[in-house]
Amino acid sequence: MAACSVLLALLAALCAAQGWRRADAALGVNWGTVSSHRAPPPVVVDLMRANRIGKVKLFDADPAVLRALAGSGIQVMVGLTNGELSGVAGSQAAADAWVAQNVSRYVGRGGVDIRYIAVGNEPFLTSYQDQFQSYVIPAMTNLQQSLVKANLASYVKLVVPCNADAYQGSVPSQGVFRTELTQIMTQLAAFLSSSGAPFVVNIYPFLSLYQNSDFPQDYAFFEGSTHPLVDGPNVYYNAFDGNFDTLVSALSKIGYGQLPIAIGEIGWPTEGAPSANLTAARTFNQGLINHITSNKGTPLRPGVPPYDVYLFGLLDEEQKSILPGNFERHWGIFSFDGQAKYPLNLGLGNPVLKNAKEMPYLPSRWCVANPARNLDSVSDHMKLACSMADCTTLYYGGSCYGIGEKGNISYAFNSYYQAQKQDAKSCDFNGLGMITYLDPSMGECRFLVGIDDSKSSAVASCGGCCGVFCGMWVLALWAFMYLRMMGSA
Repeated sequence: MAACSVLLALLAALCAAQGWRRADAALGVNWGTVSSHRAPPPVVVDLMRANRIGKVKLFDADPAVLRALAGSGIQVMVGLTNGELSGVAGSQAAADAWVAQNVSRYVGRGGVDIRYIAVGNEPFLTSYQDQFQSYVIPAMTNLQQSLVKANLASYVKLVVPCNADAYQGSVPSQGVFRTELTQIMTQLAAFLSSSGAPFVVNIYPFLSLYQNSDFPQDYAFFEGSTHPLVDGPNVYYNAFDGNFDTLVSALSKIGYGQLPIAIGEIGWPTEGAPSANLTAARTFNQGLINHITSNKGTPLRPGVPPYDVYLFGLLDEEQKSILPGNFERHWGIFSFDGQAKYPLNLGLGNPVLKNAKEMPYLPSRWCVANPARNLDSVSDHMKLACSMADCTTLYYGGSCYGIGEKGNISYAFNSYYQAQKQDAKSCDFNGLGMITYLDPSMGECRFLVGIDDSKSSAVASCGGCCGVFCGMWVLALWAFMYLRMMGSA
């Protein structure tokens, strides 16, 4: 037993020394997977590596995604979902099990470089009406104990991604947390400060512009504004700095004005609203990256850029809820299949984005409206197709807006057909649809071809295997040799 204890300690030290080095890059991405056209995780990991993206934030702890990240060198934030908060908050055993299943089993030499656990996702959001608020601190307390037991507490940090509606102020210097959150935010800040973790906030100037017709458009970007915000001696020329410093002020008022701040989500959608387009998205994201990499900081934190910044998002997610707006499905800097939407220099070494390779597409065929049939009775079929697949590009602000009635019908039919993995029956629509091998895309309106799930599963099942299992094999061999030496001593 003593030999085994020494061995485990040596293995832990070896893993820490060999596999756990912090990268300097501050820019990362959010990788969401709410899509019926899910790219194989190994292909997505290769996409990130090709673009030198060194940090990724996940919204859960999907085993296929984590296996693909093994051995990649990408620093990972895994997510405990809001739905899991109550269970982990109410049971130390549940917290232990969660850490064992979603963290401990993946870390180590050749494994996944997990740096953070996001405890919930915007759990203090006003619209949740305190549904998750009481679980956050107990969940963090239990998870911290679980990390201590697993000897990971000094390496894996707990954070809570917060929506910017957690604080308010007419000008940055007057920033305060919402009254009902003051106590819990003080507890959270104390926890983060003691563990060396940043305060994580999601900031969306796009939403400020989208939700307020009086919001100055140029203030949402980084090129300077004709409507700057004057706050005493400080002048704010963009919404990001103003929002960031409002949080700085709120933290100062509870005694944690020096707490590091990371940006958990920030970005700009490419369609789905009048202000959502390729040009605006490129202008905002490039302006943000240039602003961050300049290390200018903000008026209240000059020369101090955010701790980390995670762009939202990596890929489009066409199954996300459109309750906030059609733009919700179009935040990606890449389309669902890893194709760059616009030129963007991430400041990580590549002048432009590189596209994904070896994407396992379905065959090049599409479903369109049958030109030989009367389409007067098509409305119910359109409703069915668009309730099951994404038709948001057909509406105002979308790339397929204005392609005509038959174009709309064909687009809806094809979206459903591809979501159903090109099942021939899904293109029937009572005889109104037909399969074609001629690409019906027109102008900027792209009729998609889906991803082959069978190939995705095959790729995902072995992606990252060597990173985990080869590493385990080497460690097992090392352990065997060590025990032999101990036995012969």
